[in-house]
Amino acid sequence: MSQTVVEKIAQLHMTAGPDRPLRTGDVISLAPRHVMTHDNTAAVMKKFVSIGASKIHDPKQPVFTLDHDIQNTSETNLAKYRDIEVFAKEQGVDFYPAGAGIGHQIMVAMGYVVPGSLVVASDSHSNMYGALGALGTPVVRTDAAAIWATGEFWWQIPRSVQVVLHGKLREGVTGKDVIITLCGLYDHDEVLNAAVEFVGSGVASLSMDARMSISNMTTEWGALVGVFPTDGVTIGYLERRKAILNGLGVERFTDEDLERWKTGPLASDPAASFAATIELDLGAVSPHVSGPDSVKVMRPVSEMEKDRIAIQKAYLVSCVNSRLEDLEAAAQVARGKKVAPGVEFYVSAASKEVQQDAEASEAWSALLDAGAKPLPPGCGPCIGLGAGLLEPGEVGISATNRNFKGRMGSREAQCYLASPEVVAASALAGHVAGPTRVEDRRLESRFTERAAAPEPDEAVAIQDGFPEKVAGRLVFVPQDNLNTDGIYGKDYTYREGMTPDEMARVVMENYDPEFAARTAEGDVLVGGSNFGTGSSREQAATSLQAKGIPMVIAASFSQTYLRNAYNNGYPCIACPALVERLREWFADEVARGQLTIIPGDEIDIDFARSKVSFRGESFGFSALGAVPQSLVVAGGVENQVRERLGLN
Repeated sequence: MSQTVVEKIAQLHMTAGPDRPLRTGDVISLAPRHVMTHDNTAAVMKKFVSIGASKIHDPKQPVFTLDHDIQNTSETNLAKYRDIEVFAKEQGVDFYPAGAGIGHQIMVAMGYVVPGSLVVASDSHSNMYGALGALGTPVVRTDAAAIWATGEFWWQIPRSVQVVLHGKLREGVTGKDVIITLCGLYDHDEVLNAAVEFVGSGVASLSMDARMSISNMTTEWGALVGVFPTDGVTIGYLERRKAILNGLGVERFTDEDLERWKTGPLASDPAASFAATIELDLGAVSPHVSGPDSVKVMRPVSEMEKDRIAIQKAYLVSCVNSRLEDLEAAAQVARGKKVAPGVEFYVSAASKEVQQDAEASEAWSALLDAGAKPLPPGCGPCIGLGAGLLEPGEVGISATNRNFKGRMGSREAQCYLASPEVVAASALAGHVAGPTRVEDRRLESRFTERAAAPEPDEAVAIQDGFPEKVAGRLVFVPQDNLNTDGIYGKDYTYREGMTPDEMARVVMENYDPEFAARTAEGDVLVGGSNFGTGSSREQAATSLQAKGIPMVIAASFSQTYLRNAYNNGYPCIACPALVERLREWFADEVARGQLTIIPGDEIDIDFARSKVSFRGESFGFSALGAVPQSLVVAGGVENQVRERLGLN
C-alpha cells in the first residue's frame, strides 16, 4: 500500500496500532524520539506527579528549555525555574536554562531533530521540526506527562495536503513572504488539521532558515504538520551542525546516519493518497504583510506603503524569524541608518549561539547602532510577556508568527506581520514600508481537492468494556467551528469545584441556552466541521460527558478537542458524509438558523463495522482500533498510565 512520508514516519515510531500499513484516520500509539517542554514543564510536572509517576521512563526522551517568561525575575518565577532545573537533574533530563534560547531553535540546532524522526513538544510551533524532514507536531500537557511516564502517546494520522513549489524566489523575497502568501491565499481551512508536505523543484532553492520559517507558520495556516523533503540543503545543514556539536563534545547522530539520510531519504510514494494539492509559483511571490490582527488577511507591501500606516513598535523576535539569516538581512537594511523618531524597535536572537554569531558578523552591532533595543534570547513580546508590549492605540509590525488581537499587548492595539527586512525598513521609515521595490505579480490560486477514498470495510475487534454499538436520539448542532467557549463558557472554566451535575446544566450555554433543557442522557451529538476549536479547556469534552451524551460525531474536530476528549476517555468520530447528508435533510431548519435540531429519530453507531446508520442510510468512519478503545475503557490517559505503572 502506498504511503505519504507522514504515514511512513508514524509507522516507524508506532508501538500499537493496526497490523497493516497506516493510513489517514488511524489512531495509534507512538514513541517519539524527543518531547520538548518549556516553561510549562512546571505544569507537566504536576500532571506527572498527579498520575502517581515518580521516574521518567526514558530520561533521554524529554528536553527542558526555559524560554517563555525569562524576563520575569520575580521570586515566584525564579523559584519555578529552580524547581524545573532540580527535577531535570534528579531525572537526568537535558536542561537548557533561561537565556540559552527558544526551545524550538535549541531542538533543531542541538541535533535533537533529524530526518525521519518523530519529535513533539508541548507547544503549537512544533511544526517547525518538519523543515528537517522530521514529523514535528504539538501535544498537550497530559500527553507530555504520559510520554515522560511511559515513553508513548496516542495520535491520529491526519489527512495530507501536498504543496508543490515551482520556480525560485526573486531578490528581496523571503520564506516569510511564502508562508504569509499561503496563509492569505488559502484562507478557507484548506489545510485545517492536515499534514502539509512541501515538494517540487522550488524547494531546493529555499535555505534551511527559510524552510524553518515556513514550517513554523504552517501552525497559523491551520496545519498539524509542515514537512519538507530531506535533500542537499538538509544534509548540508546537518553536516555543519554535527561539526559544531562535536566541538562541544556532543554526538546526536553519526556520519553513517548522514549517509543514510543522503542516499535513502524518506519520501511519499508516487501513488500516495493526498486530500488536496496546492501549487505555488515562487517567482510570483512578492513581499506581503499580514493583518492587522489576522494571519489570513494579507496585502502587498507596495500597496501598504502608499497608505503610510504609522507604527510605534517593531519586532524582530521569536522562533519563526530571529535566526542568523534573519538578523543579517535586517542589519543589511538598517546599516548606517536610524530608527524613526517615535518608534521602538526590539530585537532578540533565537538563541545565545545565534546572538554570538550575529555579533561576530557585526549584524548585531548594526541593528543596535541603528537604535534597536536588545532583548534576551527567548520568546517575550511575541506572547505578551516582558518589555516592549503594544500599548492601547499603538500599531506594531512584527516578524513573529501571530498577530491575534491582544496577543502582543493591548487589545486596543493593532499588529501586522512581515519579514525581517520589511520590519526593519518599517522601523526606519516610521510606517509600514519595504526596503526595496519588488514588482508585484499576479498570484494564482491553484488548489485541487481530491475525492476522499471511501472508508474500507474493516472488521474491528471490540475490547472488553468498550461498546460494540451505541444508539440514541440524534441531536444535530450544524454550526461549523463551534468553539470551546460555546460548549463550556469561560465563566465556568476556572471554577474548579463544579460538580458533574452543575457542568451538565451549563453545557453549550453560550451556543444555545436551551440546549441543556432540551437534551437528555443517551442523546448522540452530531456537530459540523472543526468542532471544538478555540482554547484547550478540557471541560468542553467533560461537560458533554457529564450531560450523559455518550459520544460526539462531527464532520471534523479541532485536534486539541479530540486529544482532550480521548484523554478523558470520551469517544469522538469524524464522519463528514453523515454531516453533509444531515445538512440536506434539515436544510430548512439550518436556513432558519435553528441552533439545535432534534428530529426525534435515533442514530446507530456500529463500532465493529465502523458504520453510522440514520434513516435507513449508512456512513463509514475510520475504524476505532485497539488504541482509542483502550483509552475509553481505561477512562482516559491518566488512568491508562497508572494501570501501566501498576498504580491502580
